[in-house]
Amino acid sequence: METQYRKINLTMPLEPQLADAARVLACGGLVAFPTETVYGLGADATDADAAARIYAAKGRPSDNPLIVHIADPADADRYAVTGALYRRLAETFMPGPLTVILPKRDCIPLSVTGGLDSVGIRCPKNRIARTLICLAGVPVAAPSANLSGCPSPTSAHHVREDLDGKIDMILDGGDCEVGLESTVVKLCGDTVTILRPGAVTPEMLREVCPYVVLDSGVTEKLPEGVSPQAPGMKYRHYAPRARVYLLRDAGNGDFDHRAVSFLQERLKENPAVGVLCFDEYLPYLKGKNVVAFGKKQDDREHAKRLFDCLRRFDVTDAPEIYAVAGATDGLGLALYNRMLKAAGYAVLEL
Repeated sequence: METQYRKINLTMPLEPQLADAARVLACGGLVAFPTETVYGLGADATDADAAARIYAAKGRPSDNPLIVHIADPADADRYAVTGALYRRLAETFMPGPLTVILPKRDCIPLSVTGGLDSVGIRCPKNRIARTLICLAGVPVAAPSANLSGCPSPTSAHHVREDLDGKIDMILDGGDCEVGLESTVVKLCGDTVTILRPGAVTPEMLREVCPYVVLDSGVTEKLPEGVSPQAPGMKYRHYAPRARVYLLRDAGNGDFDHRAVSFLQERLKENPAVGVLCFDEYLPYLKGKNVVAFGKKQDDREHAKRLFDCLRRFDVTDAPEIYAVAGATDGLGLALYNRMLKAAGYAVLEL
């Protein structure tokens, strides 16, 4: 398959630039497109065969559900059973990086939901994404536009690396604003359960809904035989080829000093070891595969750069990678979740 590539000019009208991509979606094809979180691999969410093509292109397990993207939060009623709590969340956070799990309607096939009777609904903030959905005239099922298990794509270049020749079209809308996938929540009565953390943080959700809890799968491995309720819960995700080890603060004080000392020892043993750390560590670490992803307190920069940094290790000779985890409040929880999954839950407490 020859993959078409289209660079989108945001200073020009979008409709003429997206017309061909909309036709591809309406005819059952696959289109990679930008969102504010990561690039998505889209197909008609009402077409079971189109959904199957997503799984095939990504090499994605069939029990890992897809998120359905809509152009307007009110459109959710066509594809899912909503309620007052959904509307309250939608009014506050949509369009934006929030996915809400709801009971699905019959028009959404089970192949889209991983066999579940529920479906994740999201209205993206990105103008290209919303215009594309409007033009296609169908809801768009879209996981991240990468090979399953690899770091998510935050640029069209990343998509090309993974899916060139496997999908119909790639739309290049520049780098993604957030850099991490959407927050995924499930509703039960007045309770909001976070299944996957993201840029809509627990603190932000609690300002709207007093009952917000974290699913154990956010920080713990899902037990064998349990079906994931949302993307990113069950399988090893976001991972470069080399094994990743996550360095975490054990709470004994002076974590930065202990982390730097640990990394210095690893680099002394093998200068090719991969290191993902804060900018403040760089003066103390000498190695050819040391990568920094921002100042320690800058979670937004970490989020924007995390997946690109992890991908960079794949073009190095790093035999293993040590990644430094930060605080887990606010956006830090989403960063910790992605780094934990990338490490396959291999955590070293210092």
